[in-house]
Amino acid sequence: MNVLHGLGKIAQRSLRRNICTTLARRSTYESDGKTSVTILNKEADAGLMINSYSQFGFRLNNEMVVLGPMAIFSRTVLSWNVESYEDINDATLSLFCAIEPKIDVLVVGIGDQTITPAFSRKIIDFMKQHKINVEVLGTEQACATFNFLNAENRVVAAALIPPISIRLTEDDLMRKQISLSKTFEVSDK
Repeated sequence: MNVLHGLGKIAQRSLRRNICTTLARRSTYESDGKTSVTILNKEADAGLMINSYSQFGFRLNNEMVVLGPMAIFSRTVLSWNVESYEDINDATLSLFCAIEPKIDVLVVGIGDQTITPAFSRKIIDFMKQHKINVEVLGTEQACATFNFLNAENRVVAAALIPPISIRLTEDDLMRKQISLSKTFEVSDK
């Protein structure tokens, strides 16, 4: 409880400081009336990447957890308002057609559902009208494809639905065994 109280005080001080500096800037305003933006984070890194996924959502490389379906761009992530792959239609895909700069590729991950040619064709035809390339994949492949294209600095977006079931591999089981064995190790330090 004390931690929350302390965080509240810090947030209040920060807000007060931001308001004061904003008011000070307004009094010395001598611009031509155009809106200006100051970018605080100027790091030129690879942007957002998907570290892992589960039946509930996704974990990103910045430790953010997104619950449910998401629309992810190179530096932005949004909740995507679909329940399942059956909800993917022109209206739910229109977001990707309206953004600037225009994306080169949209990667659609439909969970672990079987991709039918008719379903893929519907998405491809809609995106083709807007001159956007599209890949319709399972979520596992879609996450890897998005990460690869984003690392290449392509203008890419992904529309991802968490899978209903997770497929475990031998590698996953081995990692779990290693992490469990390290839990009981005693350090000599």
